Amino acid sequence: MRRKTHKTPERLAGVRIDAVAAEGKCIVRTDEGVIFVENPTGGPGVAPGDVVDLRITNKKKQYREAVAERVHEWSPVRADPFCEHFGTCGGCKWQHIQYPEQLGFKHQQVVDHLTRIGKVELPAILPILPAHPTQYYRNKLEFTCAEGRWLTQQEVSTQHTIDQRAVGFHVPGRFDKVLPIHHCYLQPDPSNAIRQAVNEYVFQHDMTLYNLKAHTGFLRTLIIRTADTTQQIMVTLQVAQDNPDLLNGLLGHLQATFPQITSLNYILNTKKNDSYQDQEVINWGGKPYIEEQMGEADGPVLTFRIGPKSFYQTNAQQAHNLYKITRDWAGLTGNERVYDLYTGTGTIALFVARRAKEVIGVEYVEASVADARVNAQVNGITNATFFAGDMRDILTESFFDQHGRPDVVITDPPRAGMDEAVTRQLLKAAPDRIVYVSCNTATQARDLGILDEGYSVVSVQPVDMFPHTHHVENVVLLKRRE
Repeated sequence: MRRKTHKTPERLAGVRIDAVAAEGKCIVRTDEGVIFVENPTGGPGVAPGDVVDLRITNKKKQYREAVAERVHEWSPVRADPFCEHFGTCGGCKWQHIQYPEQLGFKHQQVVDHLTRIGKVELPAILPILPAHPTQYYRNKLEFTCAEGRWLTQQEVSTQHTIDQRAVGFHVPGRFDKVLPIHHCYLQPDPSNAIRQAVNEYVFQHDMTLYNLKAHTGFLRTLIIRTADTTQQIMVTLQVAQDNPDLLNGLLGHLQATFPQITSLNYILNTKKNDSYQDQEVINWGGKPYIEEQMGEADGPVLTFRIGPKSFYQTNAQQAHNLYKITRDWAGLTGNERVYDLYTGTGTIALFVARRAKEVIGVEYVEASVADARVNAQVNGITNATFFAGDMRDILTESFFDQHGRPDVVITDPPRAGMDEAVTRQLLKAAPDRIVYVSCNTATQARDLGILDEGYSVVSVQPVDMFPHTHHVENVVLLKRRE
């Protein structure tokens, strides 16, 4: 039998990183083609301008993939990472790049996607709207509570037995390994204190955490939601076993330690995955929701009720700016019928309702539509109607005949973008204006290529919702061509 021969990995020495690419990878352009450079777990990360030695890990027909093995020269755009978990935790992967440079890379990503994928005629793209603050901006975090802690090289080599329990985030690429978090810079106080209190209680009372491989153990996840304007706090625990003594002990401890928690809930989930949209949420203490407010100083303030399953933009302050752009670009005079597609819990629909004649919101998730109707009632808004169902099934000629054709369409689809059938139905509906909000400019660009059959892009505004990540939100205004 012939022995398998192991090829020596291809290496490139003294290569300068050119730019960032999709999904936060970096890119090197060579005569032999493009190389995408990964940031491996545990490393300092590479940044545009770094001079590095590369090891090729994968060869494709049109590109190669590599990891950096050594850095010869640090980039001038680098910054000192502010978090001790940088390089191992999967969040905030751009901490090592100065924030103005991050904005420049995100802006260029929008330009590249819209021009190369959409291939439509574009106006000058407006400068990206920066986020403020750039730390502690999230209003929701979900921590995994698991028996499967990520170990450092030093811990792996030790002869001592190490407790495998951890409350923290998954290590990228390792579903069964959780990094214990000491301090997270994503969510404001008391998020860190609540997580630490749960962690200490687990060890003090020898509580079992969920084993992601064996599917045993008690505590699965800790979900913390905070409201920026009302300071209300929601904590939801997800457990895998029906054990009232353990559950009541932990929930009672949190209630006594943090009286500022206004909503305390739990979910009994015996499935083999942590998804809980199909699970019952039990309100153990306080109200079953928290409230966030949004509005202008010279106008009415909207109150949104947010439940454990509700979708709400995780950067509330920047979401307000995003919604103002969307509303202003809709050009409402009070006489328009607005369709808000992928309306979620109706935040955009209700935000624009007072400047429109009528708003019709359409959403696939029935629970979100129920939240939207409650929020309309809470705010006394009577000109907003919400429908649940598949967008392709709802947006039909009979629906338009029954409810009227839209003058303006606002669409904020998930990362996959709009289904082609929905996009073509918008062409048939022929609203005067379409405001397209997207969290994925690649699929947005694809949809713009279809809408180009009847619409012109007149304005483009990138918005940074998630500092220190590669993600960028983008708003595009389209007007129907005569």
